[in-house]
Amino acid sequence: MATYKRILLKLSGESLMGEKQYGIDEKRLAEYAAQIKEIHATGVQIGIVIGGGNIFRGLSGASKGFDRVKGDQMGMLATVINSLALSSALTAAGVKARVLTAVRMEPIGEFYNKWRAIECMEAGEVVIMSAGTGNPFFTTDTGSSLRGIEIEADVMLKGTRVDGIYTADPEKDPTATKFHDITYDEVLRRGLKVMDLTATCMCKENNLPIIVFDMDTVGNLKKVIDGEDIGTLVHN
Repeated sequence: MATYKRILLKLSGESLMGEKQYGIDEKRLAEYAAQIKEIHATGVQIGIVIGGGNIFRGLSGASKGFDRVKGDQMGMLATVINSLALSSALTAAGVKARVLTAVRMEPIGEFYNKWRAIECMEAGEVVIMSAGTGNPFFTTDTGSSLRGIEIEADVMLKGTRVDGIYTADPEKDPTATKFHDITYDEVLRRGLKVMDLTATCMCKENNLPIIVFDMDTVGNLKKVIDGEDIGTLVHN
């Protein structure tokens, strides 16, 4: 029995690179699709937001002379490419998927609105919400917080390369220790880089809990849904 009725799954664009230097690793994509299919079969309603860092980052583009707004728009389009790839992989795995976009771009995807997203999820489709918030200066973390709150998700599952939140970056600091659970206030007070500030504050104000877990280990998504104690829970 799944612990949650409806979830917002946030996937990182970087993770889609898998073993590659940039772009999309088909093997990783297929693994993600298989994991999503596994939890979809339990009846949980799934909304997904995916980053675009494997293709383009507006912020790093701005540091190289790109106009920030245009850079962010390029980043939004990168998330659309990833969303199409994931929806294609899900469809190939036998799961109905729909891409909604925050910027009008029919026939690539339907223009996003909350009620359409919920209607599709209730009809058993996995809904992938792309193009961030549709606005520059907002990250896909903020996009996923916004969408999670809008679709009234029970929880945001943030799939990353690490298995939770640590006192410091475990890839750089071997002494870093992991939190089993942590409050939003503590995250803000310690300045932990779970998500950017805007995204963290939105989840805190709207009482949307987050579980940060390692999505790259196959089977972990199902474990989180089953209520197994992996990752770190962030809550009020």
